[in-house]
Amino acid sequence: MARNIDCFFVFSDEDASQKLVNKLRESLLVTQVFVLCKTPVQLLNCEQILVEEYVSCSTIRQIAKMVHADYALLALDNSAIEPAYGALERLFQVANQTEAPMVYADYFILSDDIVSGNPVIDYQIGSLRDDFNFGPVRLYKSEVLKAFRYENYEMLKYGGSYALRLLASRMGELVHIPEYLFSVTETDKRTSGEKQFDYVKAAARERQVEMEQVCTNHLRDIGAFLWAPFAEPIFSEHFETEVSVIIPVRNRIKTIRDAVESVLIQNASFKFNLIVVDNFSTDGTTEILKEYAAAGKLIHMIPEQKNLGIGGCWNLAVFSPDCGKYAVQLDSDDLYADENTLQIIVDKFHEENCAMVIGSYRMTNFNLEEIPPGVIDHHEWTDDNGPNNALRINGLGAPRAFYTPVLREIRIPNVSYGEDYAVALAISGKYKIGRVYQPIYLCRRWDDNTDASLDVLKQNANNLYKDRIRTFEIRSRIQRNKRTDPDKAWMGN
Repeated sequence: MARNIDCFFVFSDEDASQKLVNKLRESLLVTQVFVLCKTPVQLLNCEQILVEEYVSCSTIRQIAKMVHADYALLALDNSAIEPAYGALERLFQVANQTEAPMVYADYFILSDDIVSGNPVIDYQIGSLRDDFNFGPVRLYKSEVLKAFRYENYEMLKYGGSYALRLLASRMGELVHIPEYLFSVTETDKRTSGEKQFDYVKAAARERQVEMEQVCTNHLRDIGAFLWAPFAEPIFSEHFETEVSVIIPVRNRIKTIRDAVESVLIQNASFKFNLIVVDNFSTDGTTEILKEYAAAGKLIHMIPEQKNLGIGGCWNLAVFSPDCGKYAVQLDSDDLYADENTLQIIVDKFHEENCAMVIGSYRMTNFNLEEIPPGVIDHHEWTDDNGPNNALRINGLGAPRAFYTPVLREIRIPNVSYGEDYAVALAISGKYKIGRVYQPIYLCRRWDDNTDASLDVLKQNANNLYKDRIRTFEIRSRIQRNKRTDPDKAWMGN
């Protein structure tokens, strides 16, 4: 069997790294083994590459210069990994069969002597998240590395690996092998709810700016980039009510009163109402809402059908004759920050003539005490590039408010995860979106949040859905660009 793989991995510790070198050397496919490290280390039967950052563009170019085999195996995380028996042979086999520019596989997680499977998901054109989980190892065709244009990203410290896999995705299909081919020692044992806000922490700002640059260039290359300025809606329809706050709810007896009261105290110069869509609560929430409705303080809607997710409940309210000109979101766990939230949102609609307004929020515990990361304002959104960068991140902020005719035109998917992101992407592809960067919303984190602690299968299902939503929107933008300006559209697959 010809030796066709050069291996590159990040040093973790001497024992684990030497064990990995020895394991890789057992394969007849392996030509060279390189260890990436920041200071010299004591390892046998391998070559060392000294780098400053493991995923920088400079490091990717160094790897590209060292590759002489047909394929390069990259493991650029510093967690200890171990290949399963025949793992490299299987990666190589599938890569040859599919001629894929990159292949990856499921893996096992080792945590406190417990082994658990961690399946990953298939890659698609909408899998633009820079935190997409490929597992600990990727096998690239060497030609992908050789095609990496260092001059485009010369100064990027964190975006090299991201730019490389986006380049690979432009060269062909990235192939997922649904088999457990590696094990990795777990180092981050936080819950999914704790991890999901890492990208908005202040310490991650430099990294996020780099990722935006890489993603924006990718969107230009595939013909999905949107150019400012963005269309403004025509506010021509008459509504009796200016604003409707919409709360879909099911079994939130502990929080629904707080949410409702935060609406009722609003001090606004216009007429507003509150529509609560009660999706067959069984814990006493319904009785609370009936009390408010009997006092004329809200509109209590109970669907006729029992197959509605959060998005379906939203549509029920939006198409109601009681819905106002602007529909403003409030989750049943959360609150408006003070009595001025609705006025600030409507002022922003009038100021910018936009189809949607997205606010900023403060993270709190159940007792409304601020918790890390504090205020989330999504300052990565800019007027000229926000709709493009929206395709890279998993959320856009809260509260979300919509010009009702546009929302009725687009509709909200009948799901209970990602419905808000889906409609925001669709709107951002056509219309201007306004942003409020002061915190006007309190996002309450507690054990009953639906995303507080998700198992890997649920996380995968959620990520797959949002990737699919991005795929729909990217394809739509590509087709729209082809119709309006063929010279700006990608003519590939």
